[in-house]
Amino acid sequence: YEKGLIYRGDRIINWCPCCGTAISNAEVEYEDRASHLWHIRYPLADGSGSIVVATTRPETMLGDTAVAVHPDDARYREMVGKTVLLPLMNREIPIIADSYVDPEFGTGAVKITPAHDPNDYEMALRHDLPMPGVIGEDGRMTGAAGAYAGMAAVEARERVVADLTALGLLVRTQDYEHSVGACYRCGSTVEPLISKQWFVSMKPLAEPAIREVREGGIRFVPERFAKVYFNWMENIQDWCISRQLWWGHRIPAWHCNACENVVVAREAPAACPRCGGAVSQDEDVLDTWFSSALWPFSTLGWPDRTPELDYFYPTDVLVTGYDIIFFWVARMIFSGLEHMGQKPFHTVLIHGLVRDAQGRKMSKSLGNGIDPLDIIEQYGADALRFSLTIGSAPGNDMRFYDEKVEAARNFANKIWNASRFALMNVREEEPIPVASAKLNISDRWILSRLQQVIGEVTDNLERYELGMACQKIYDFIWSELCDWYIEMTKQRLYEESGEDRQAALATLVHVLGDSLRLLHPFMPFVTEQIWGALPGERGSIMVSPWPEPDSELVAQQETALVEDMMELVRLARGIRAELKVPAGRKSAMLLAPAQGRGGDLAQMESFIMRLASASRISYIASAEEAPRGAVSAVGRAAQLFIPLGELIDVDREKERVTGEIEKTRREIARGETMLANPGFIAK
Repeated sequence: YEKGLIYRGDRIINWCPCCGTAISNAEVEYEDRASHLWHIRYPLADGSGSIVVATTRPETMLGDTAVAVHPDDARYREMVGKTVLLPLMNREIPIIADSYVDPEFGTGAVKITPAHDPNDYEMALRHDLPMPGVIGEDGRMTGAAGAYAGMAAVEARERVVADLTALGLLVRTQDYEHSVGACYRCGSTVEPLISKQWFVSMKPLAEPAIREVREGGIRFVPERFAKVYFNWMENIQDWCISRQLWWGHRIPAWHCNACENVVVAREAPAACPRCGGAVSQDEDVLDTWFSSALWPFSTLGWPDRTPELDYFYPTDVLVTGYDIIFFWVARMIFSGLEHMGQKPFHTVLIHGLVRDAQGRKMSKSLGNGIDPLDIIEQYGADALRFSLTIGSAPGNDMRFYDEKVEAARNFANKIWNASRFALMNVREEEPIPVASAKLNISDRWILSRLQQVIGEVTDNLERYELGMACQKIYDFIWSELCDWYIEMTKQRLYEESGEDRQAALATLVHVLGDSLRLLHPFMPFVTEQIWGALPGERGSIMVSPWPEPDSELVAQQETALVEDMMELVRLARGIRAELKVPAGRKSAMLLAPAQGRGGDLAQMESFIMRLASASRISYIASAEEAPRGAVSAVGRAAQLFIPLGELIDVDREKERVTGEIEKTRREIARGETMLANPGFIAK
């Protein structure tokens, strides 16, 4: 206010007749509605003819102060400067030329109602037109509307159209769909009208805020949302910050009851400084987004220079939804630059909205909202957090499914059970560091994979790819750690003692600890609980160092070898699943190694036998040596063969397959009979 950036004046604003308050442009929600376009004849005052205007709001014509045409529109060039008689009001108003008019809209001539249309208001300022208000704050016609005073706007519209028809001045009515503004609070139609309010002069504030983002001082993630920011900031209008509501920061302005002097002050004045009369504080409150714009520094003690303000301002990353970029983000930026002389943050991370399973926005009217506390009660806070993050991408909306939260809960259970298994095997001993352990090939593989995952997840987080980071942690813990490594190492852990057991235990505890730290930002509660139970003095996981990749633990050769083994196991399991082999039934396996891979397979033979349910493994030089009737599959390291007779009862399987063939033939014959029926085809 002292800098001249805040002022009080009469300007056109958005008014909600239902809430009884001004609202900003950003708080108006536009929706397309079916209506009409009325073509109305305005007679020229000199009797030489008429001009037809098209409007979607005939009731506002009572407040017209001009008719406008485009200066290059040859149809009306001779009429510019003349006057017309405003129908129903018998008031002379001028025909003006303004380049804002779209010659293609309606008849190319438009009525100008400055008090009830923001574009008309700007045109009236350019042409120095009067601005009578014919619709009041209660949504009813004012005394300036003449015979229509006191009517609701909708009622006045019907009467105006009827009276124009009776006078022969309504040329035609056509169906028309146009955008109508509604109040974001109550959904009522917003009425543009001129009102005395408090405003912020935005141009001098917007320019440095635009420059800060344009020059890279503040960046949006994803970058496409910077366009939303620029579009709003570069076309910004003065901001109406006063609200006629009960709750909010009350405006620090006092009005003299005697001389109407207005005093804006930090402390309440005892009396009017001009005449000494009694003063009363302005009853309006500040727009909530004006207050919210102060958040980065007002929460830290501003305007006092506190230690918290020095330490925490500017902050780092603002995380918010795309629907409040202009409500909040833009306003925090220009407020921070103006009040603190520094940007409030360096990055704006934009997330999407959580929608229901059908993709609809959650709302009270639809009754499709989700109470997070109910979900937490059912599945746990960790599961809800994880389900909202995994698979999400910055700026993209996500759909909420109970099934997704349930899957996240199952993941938490998986981690809990794997940790219990590890802790049961720790017993009373302190695991040795992995650097001191005699690691085998499976240990080196899981440790190597862990280093890769640490690097990838860290990179994802630095790029704000939270959904991808979640997915990689999930895949590593569920599949590689739990389903593969723990299964590969169980036999070693069951041993009473020895270097092999020590190595397995050291590796398991190390990998589990780092996995918990990677997962902690997404599932803080279960990870904190398990972390506290791991051996050693660890403190809280939330203040433990973030894992860093250790190049000494990267083992590319062992990783490739174990992944080839895993492929063979998957192929064998796939064959067993396809043939519906009972889980406890073991079978012989023959391997025909790829060139030079025989030694590699020998290293992995014990893992293959146990994980693929093989009773024994034999080696053959080529596929030609495989027994007749064996089922086969090809992997990178070898071609595997499993004798069919060891998996199933061949005669019974033949009988089952023959039955399926006969059933299929009958279905084919039935279909052919139906397709040969002309009556069926006709339908």
